[in-house]
Amino acid sequence: MKKLYISTLAATLLFTASCQSDFENSTEDVVVTSGEANFSKYVALGNSLTSGYRDGTLYSDGQNESYPSMLAKQMMLAGGGEFKQPMMPNDTGGFSNLLSQSGAVLYPGKLMLKVVNGALSPQYSAPAAALDNVTSGGPYQNMGVPGAKSFHLLATGYGNAAGLQAGMANPYFVRFASSASASVIGDAVAQKPTFFSLWIGANDVLSYASSGGIGVDQKGNLNPATYGSNDISDPNVVAGAIKNILDAFKAAGTTKGVISNIPYVSSVPYFTTVPYNPLTPAALGANLATLNASLYAPLKQALTAFGAGNRINLLSSTSANPVLIKDTSLPNLSAQLTAALTPSLGAPTATAFGQIYGQARQATAEDFILLTASSVIATTNPNAPVSINVNGVSYPLENQYVLTKTEAGLVAAATDAYNTAISGLASQYGLALVDAKAKMIELNSMSGIQWDGVKYNSKFVTGGAFSLDGVHPTGRGYAIIANEFLKAINMKYKSNLPMISPNSYSGVTFP
Repeated sequence: MKKLYISTLAATLLFTASCQSDFENSTEDVVVTSGEANFSKYVALGNSLTSGYRDGTLYSDGQNESYPSMLAKQMMLAGGGEFKQPMMPNDTGGFSNLLSQSGAVLYPGKLMLKVVNGALSPQYSAPAAALDNVTSGGPYQNMGVPGAKSFHLLATGYGNAAGLQAGMANPYFVRFASSASASVIGDAVAQKPTFFSLWIGANDVLSYASSGGIGVDQKGNLNPATYGSNDISDPNVVAGAIKNILDAFKAAGTTKGVISNIPYVSSVPYFTTVPYNPLTPAALGANLATLNASLYAPLKQALTAFGAGNRINLLSSTSANPVLIKDTSLPNLSAQLTAALTPSLGAPTATAFGQIYGQARQATAEDFILLTASSVIATTNPNAPVSINVNGVSYPLENQYVLTKTEAGLVAAATDAYNTAISGLASQYGLALVDAKAKMIELNSMSGIQWDGVKYNSKFVTGGAFSLDGVHPTGRGYAIIANEFLKAINMKYKSNLPMISPNSYSGVTFP
């Protein structure tokens, strides 16, 4: 069976519609004032979204188009000072000397569009250099640390190179931490900033979502030291960490700043690009009838006997069909299926079928098929029996390729709880609040947004706003975010920092 590819990768990147703009403050003829704020020492805290990370890694061109660097340039028009970033040594990214126990690269270079089997596909580059250290060039005002969760910004030793192998440190902070015992917030407040931005909390739920729910919801567990890397952080932990960060700023005399809430994962292309039903009759071809007769009909009949017939329906010859997935939240009917199928298939085959389909079902519109599944669906699974070895067709997609309805519900609930806390803390501490959640929902709409006739939306590659990893923005996407920060700052502090043009920054690069 032929591989299924995302055909939109070869489409035109940008479209012109009109001269209307969704941003109300022009970049020209603006009398710039700081209002009630003091931008002379601006420091930005956060994770990869703050650092300028995109295309699956951190590299110099991305850093130059980080949203904090854009904010800092506008602040300089109103008395803002120097804004330094811990620049990567090249425009490829990655760390060549950080490997897994099996020798695999843990931090590859950036994703680039390449032609693979006749279709454009994002492919990782080899890492360009070993982990370096740029502490001597600091202190740095962009303190975004890719991979950081809320509580990591408070952790001492998070930049200690000796803790890398044990997972107790982060290589991106190792690069510029002031000492082995430093914390991100400690290094930030030591600079005595007059203004700060904070966008943190996304990784507290994103790592669970992007792994297909391979983790647990730690709700009720207030000890992050016991969390797995892909677990959902308890909302009280996130709220407490953010409060402690704000208290540290306040204690250092920094009382003015801007904080952002967390977007839903359902508004970014990593979760929305691959449809739940990509198996067209044309792609299935003559295999469709065979699959129904030899697999789907017998499987549905057996499951119906156990009250689970709704897990499987026959493949349609007239409309798109859903992929077959593994849903670990379902009761495991392996033993029952094995017993039911043994008379017709024989014990060895029936046992294999029972184990494979005990928690199998077809996907629905309430499930999210992850972007990583695009290169797996309809390909051969070497670990499956030959007669049922086509991923998503005759063999269920593994858990890491799917965020099920149940798992997505946990993600949404945690995100809502985080955002409620962030909104409350913004009010309590008198900070400007950015509604990034609403802006990402707007980008994910049919109309998207536009600037000077250029449309932007969340379509993978062609929408202009998101990079090749499907999670992080392009330079243009970061400019859209920067404008949301600027609007929030202007509204709260009566400043008049001008908006910036997203069209002036970079998008996806085609070969």
